[in-house]
Order: sequence, then C-alpha cells, then structure tokens
Amino acid sequence: MIGITKGIGSWKAQQHSVERFTDNAAYSSAHPDDTLVLAGPPRQGDSQQEATSGWQSLLAIGMIQGFQFGSQKPTQPLQAIGSGRSFFVSGKSQTTWRIGRLFCNGRNLLRVLYHNAVAGGLKVQNFDDKPVAQDASDLYWMNLDSEMYYVPFGLGAIFKDKIQNLIGAVYLELCMIQSYGVGFNAGQAMIMEDVNGMCDRVLPFHPTAVTGGTDQRELRTTVDEIVGFINGDNMPFSGTGLLDENLNKTSVSQ
Repeated sequence: MIGITKGIGSWKAQQHSVERFTDNAAYSSAHPDDTLVLAGPPRQGDSQQEATSGWQSLLAIGMIQGFQFGSQKPTQPLQAIGSGRSFFVSGKSQTTWRIGRLFCNGRNLLRVLYHNAVAGGLKVQNFDDKPVAQDASDLYWMNLDSEMYYVPFGLGAIFKDKIQNLIGAVYLELCMIQSYGVGFNAGQAMIMEDVNGMCDRVLPFHPTAVTGGTDQRELRTTVDEIVGFINGDNMPFSGTGLLDENLNKTSVSQ
C-alpha cells in the first residue's frame, strides 16, 4: 500500500502520497454532479432549511452550467524608516460571483435569484420601473433599472463527494447583481444567460438537512474498510504498519 508523507522525515516520492491518502480520491473528492446551488434570504441566519415556501426558504437553482465565486482582500505593504523589513495592513475582503445557466422555458435566472422577495409577498407590479412584463411575474425578468434589484439576496452552495458525504457548504450573504447578459450565435446548440454580482461576505454553514445528524464520514469509512484502504484504527495503511501520528515524526523508515 502507498504511504503518506506528513513531513520531511517521511518523504518518499515514489512510495508515499503527500499529506493525505489518495487511493480513494475518485470517490472522496467534490464533484459538480454532487454540488447544489441555492438562492435564499440575504443573511444565512434567516434561512430555514426545512422551509419549502416563503422568504426564508432555500430554492435550488437548476440548469446551471457554471458557478464561480472568489474573495480578494486589499493588502498594502509598508515599511518604517530605520528598518529594511516590510509589514502589511489589510482591509475588508471583497467577494464577486458569477452564474451561467441554460436559457430555458420557465423562470429565468434573475427571477430565480429573487425568489425570496416574491415568495415573501413583494408586489413587483407596483414598482415604477417593473422588472418583468405585466402578468408574467414567473417568467422573464431582465430590467436591472427596476427597484427590485436594490433588494439583496443570498446564495448557498453545498458540496458532497461521490458517495454522498458532505464536504462543505458556503453561503454568500447580501448578494447584489452587477450585470446580466444573454448571447447567442447561429448554429450553436444552446443559449446561455449570465449574471455577475458582489456580496458582503462568504460564510461557512452546516446544512443539517444534508447530513441528517449522522456522521459525515460513516459511508466513506465503510467503503474504505471494505476495499481494504483502512486498518482497525480507521487510518490509512502507510505500507509499513505506521499510523498517522507515526508519520508525523521526523524519521520514518520504509
């Protein structure tokens, strides 16, 4: 079996993998098939995972072809007179996101993102600048000049591996839309719509509805044990009988 390199003393390039066991990576890694993106209330603390309607509910967004988010924190290098060393000061992180979705019959992407406002009873037909054609509130929203788009919302993403263990989840709070676009060309197989925006912060959260209160690693541990990837101490074989704590030591012999 392949061992694990935890430090310089246990480094064997052809005999160990680095930092973690990798023989089970195919089914213990995150995959887009097992990732769910949801729209919800502006703040994660207001969401109710069990709710199926209302402004506190989380609505799964389908037909997504691409989802990206990233955070940047402005950092300024400084020096003081009398020292040749640098130090740094940092500001508030800034997060941007983008969603690309198949343009299909039904709610378009802007309508889906603002489901919590509509589900909460907001009367979009009363706006001076309407986001949608009259009597078509479930269909094509696109007017970013509407007062509707001053209302923030939230975005959630839940990541699982191929054997359905929860890997992690994030919630983008206070999302605001910056741009919306649709493009198409002759001969292409589909039309896409894209939305770009910013948010206040990205928070980790724990979707209890996914785990059901059970151990996240239970199924993975069972599979690992069946195929012989773990020993009686629930640790990967190192190929030497050494456990994880042994591999942290500075001298390991194969």
